[in-house]
Amino acid sequence: MSDKTTTATTQTYERRRGELQHYFGRTASENWVKMTSDSPLNRIRATVRAGREQMRQTLLSYLPADFAGRRLFDAGCGTGMLSMEAARRGAQVVAIDLAATLVAEARERAKADPATAGIDFRVGDMFDPALGEFDHVVAMDSLIHYEAADVVRVIKGFAARTKGSIVFTFAPKTGPLALMHAVGKFFPRSDRSPAIVPVGEAHLKRLLAQELPAWTIGRTQRIKSGFYTSQALELIAPSA
Repeated sequence: MSDKTTTATTQTYERRRGELQHYFGRTASENWVKMTSDSPLNRIRATVRAGREQMRQTLLSYLPADFAGRRLFDAGCGTGMLSMEAARRGAQVVAIDLAATLVAEARERAKADPATAGIDFRVGDMFDPALGEFDHVVAMDSLIHYEAADVVRVIKGFAARTKGSIVFTFAPKTGPLALMHAVGKFFPRSDRSPAIVPVGEAHLKRLLAQELPAWTIGRTQRIKSGFYTSQALELIAPSA
């Protein structure tokens, strides 16, 4: 990447960020709140809920069991389920999402437990450097709508202010996901949700190694549950 493309504020990133803000903040907010609750779901959405639960537990297993005295940044927190589990481990959590409706729901849910009531939920862009420095960063399914180059730009931005590790997910380039991505382009734009962008694992790791040579690529795990497919990846800071 050239010096002109070392930040995440590219045209592709900004365009996709706007689409996500509109979709999750308005079009899909009610469905997303239901998805992240214990409300009954149809068969297809139930597989997505089950897959997301598996992924959330996978990412949490990559993070410290005892978070006392450590700061965690939850980038793309949604309704705050992962943030709240980390807070119960003692983490000082800053959590952000583009969708104000989802952040409002997260705040309401967190109030119910004294261990989670202190989470700093915010509405905004996860790439904002004004959010400060952290020991760990987690980004669960918040980067799966971006091209590989933009994913790496965001991760590089996180790395500049992270002391311990970054754990995130990407959409692995599999045959079914690539087909869904291609077919989705034929639907009218008004009928589309923001597309998931399949990313080749080897290509992503190669870009990360180029841009963050001092960081170590750690554990990875793919979760497949019906209509849900996502892959976790761990990056470990040189000082960790």
